[in-house]
Amino acid sequence: MGDAKKDPISCALSIMRRMPPNKIEHNLSGLLNLVPEHTDELLQRVDQPLEEATCAESGRKYLLCDYNRDGDSYRSPWTNAYDPPVDDGVLPSSTLRAMEVVANDVFDAYREMYFEGGTSSTYFWDLDDGAFAACVLFKKDAEGVKGLTGGSWDSIHVIEVQPKGDGTATYKLTSTIMMRVDTNHNVESNPGKLNLSGSMTRQHVTPPLRAPDNSSHVANMGRTIEDMENRMRDTLQTIYFGKTKSVINKLGDVMYTFPFALPQIGRASC
Repeated sequence: MGDAKKDPISCALSIMRRMPPNKIEHNLSGLLNLVPEHTDELLQRVDQPLEEATCAESGRKYLLCDYNRDGDSYRSPWTNAYDPPVDDGVLPSSTLRAMEVVANDVFDAYREMYFEGGTSSTYFWDLDDGAFAACVLFKKDAEGVKGLTGGSWDSIHVIEVQPKGDGTATYKLTSTIMMRVDTNHNVESNPGKLNLSGSMTRQHVTPPLRAPDNSSHVANMGRTIEDMENRMRDTLQTIYFGKTKSVINKLGDVMYTFPFALPQIGRASC
């Protein structure tokens, strides 16, 4: 109890790490009710599945996060306007807004190429000493795809850009992927349900890259994020899914060996 009084944020984050990943919103809401004075910090530090909204002016979908939120309003990347409207909402500088427009078009094409659907959004903001940052978001729901009863992919890429005086810049990327898979699976007439959910975070700092103009920043960010997403996909495929399949198959072998003691299940085919 003494630790909780001294550092409620650390305790709250420790609790969230131990909660089921597919119930993040429910558990976070309960924590915010307990420590409402830390709402802003917890919302910034706890990654949640992304939510969609529709831009009233353009009719295009965009994603909601803490980086385009001002109070209870969210800024559309397509029109730069807040919904509901606010008089003094935080906006990027004109230079960053121009980059933001280009980046949204670029990452929207990337989304269509890699995800074949879903929603993407990109937001820029200023930092100190001429630096700036951006958040690139992708969301794809997978309900009804390949027999899934539910599922989603949410990726959040926050990248800090530090321009140098020699026409180069370094890029510090922090990427988080949240994934959920729900399916009903029948093996030899035995019904079953499978629920997999979790999140993974990785960080990478690039060496100085050439960035003589603003379009070069967008290109460097795109390559850095693409490389990171590919590495994280490979990790999910070979380690997490591969290990899960191995465990289920071995469990199936045990149940076939002792059929009198355990109900039979078939080998995993995921």
